Amino acid sequence: MAWFLGLGIAGIVLLVLSLVFDGVLEGVLEGAFGGVMDGLFDGLLSLPVVAGFLSMFGFAGAIVLGGTGLGAGAATGVGVAAGVAAGWLAWKFSRALMRDQTDATPRQEDLVGTAGSVVTAIPADGYGEVLIRLAGHPVKLAARSAVPVARGAEIWVEASLSSTSVAVRPVER
Repeated sequence: MAWFLGLGIAGIVLLVLSLVFDGVLEGVLEGAFGGVMDGLFDGLLSLPVVAGFLSMFGFAGAIVLGGTGLGAGAATGVGVAAGVAAGWLAWKFSRALMRDQTDATPRQEDLVGTAGSVVTAIPADGYGEVLIRLAGHPVKLAARSAVPVARGAEIWVEASLSSTSVAVRPVER
């Protein structure tokens, strides 16, 4: 039973190491064996999958060996089956997490065409401040306008001058 418990604990330790040193095995073996193994450790032989198999193999084998009258052969068979199931679940779960898409990061060009309001009055050909909403978040930017714009006026972003400043025009209704 000590062997099975040792394998189960080793699987847990391997899982912790795979979380701490994510991608180290892939970096160490990159280009190994003439490129035959490229991508292999990102899939079925990734560290979380191996750790899931090893820990479930060890703990399931220990439970069968200690809780039933069956011998080491039956405990090994049940452990392998449980380990394969845990490894497969870890593989499917990690693939689902890797496919999870996030929203695109807002870029400087996304500012053009955005409506907002003036926070600090903008003098003619000078700088003031505007508040706009970018990707649902309020953003305060330096703003330049060809005509003076009073505080509180609604504006429209015409161009992005830099990552922190825009060219605006007042909205006329």
